[in-house]
Amino acid sequence: MTEIYVSVDIEADGPIPGDYSMLSLGSAAYDGDENLLSTFTVNIAPLEGAKQHPETMEFWKANADAWDAVQIDQQLPGCAMAKYAAWLDRLVAGTKLKPVFVGYPVVFDYSYVHWYMVHFVGRDPFSFYALDLKTYAMAALDTEFIETTKSIMPKEWLTRDHPHIALDDAIEQAEMFFAIRKEIKRRLGAQ
Repeated sequence: MTEIYVSVDIEADGPIPGDYSMLSLGSAAYDGDENLLSTFTVNIAPLEGAKQHPETMEFWKANADAWDAVQIDQQLPGCAMAKYAAWLDRLVAGTKLKPVFVGYPVVFDYSYVHWYMVHFVGRDPFSFYALDLKTYAMAALDTEFIETTKSIMPKEWLTRDHPHIALDDAIEQAEMFFAIRKEIKRRLGAQ
């Protein structure tokens, strides 16, 4: 085994980092045998001078409990990201393991985490190792990419609600990742 799978979910107030802010970050790290190794979560204060996107804020109005949750104990972005980098470093310390970012959709969550890590820490411990669950599901289901949504996925892949609380969502995504992985292994074994 050369990888630790780090399921990551973020909450934000807009579509892109820099102009808008990452408000919460949650991660759940697993080994290849589905053992939960560690979790990390932090709420992050908005970037100085950043905006809030009107459509995203409509989403937050409709999800008031989740909005309230991201307001609790906010840390400055630099401090939050330094803690996150240290957590990731501890996961792989003394090993040859690499952290692999797992997200749904990875293009959104990874763009925020990568921007924040490079901007505030000067490096990204994930490098460019990022696995997109939507693509993984597309391959397992043999569907078109655009039609590959949670609404067509088997129920056993989606065992939890998605409350828009970063750590809860990260754990949900990890469970989905391992369920898809089992399905792919089952199909390959049947051939």
